[in-house]
Amino acid sequence: MTLHEQRLEAVTQRLLASGATSVLDLGCGDGELMARLAMLEQFERIVGIDISADALAGARRVLDLGPDAGDGRVSLMHASFTVADRRLWGFDAAALVETIEHVDPDRLSLVERAVFGCYRPRTVVVTTPNEEYNVLHGMRPGALRHPDHRFEWSRTKFRRWALGVGKRNGYALAFDDVGEVDPALGASTQMAVFTCSQQ
Repeated sequence: MTLHEQRLEAVTQRLLASGATSVLDLGCGDGELMARLAMLEQFERIVGIDISADALAGARRVLDLGPDAGDGRVSLMHASFTVADRRLWGFDAAALVETIEHVDPDRLSLVERAVFGCYRPRTVVVTTPNEEYNVLHGMRPGALRHPDHRFEWSRTKFRRWALGVGKRNGYALAFDDVGEVDPALGASTQMAVFTCSQQ
């Protein structure tokens, strides 16, 4: 199983364990996570958003949705997760899979406000690259895994950010590794699971 597949499986399992029946995929890309969730009866409503029209077109193909797919069990929206949108309120869970690193660091407060302050799903699953592991991918210091990444964080920095978000918004945190774990450097992907402790 590739790292990408391991990541999707890990997120899927966390969403299943949360008991969620409605899920937001924030930055859904080509819809692969949504396709996995759609195969599981637990998930009664799955909505993916992305700011890329090309990504949404790819997701429509993967999910076999028409160009005007709207209010079915699985649907797509052209939107940004940095802007609160009332259509996205009321979901049980949200996933941000390899997305926050595509946001300029000074705009992460907008993500926090929209997702954790306004939408307030009971569970939020976030994955992001572990910068410390890059050397094991054969990368030179300071190099990024994707040309559109604005940053890649160490485990310490990611945990500090996540714990701050949790404290400010009433979420408890659990952290996990995805992929093969190096004793000193951790795993290639780091994951935070936020669980709302205030409703």
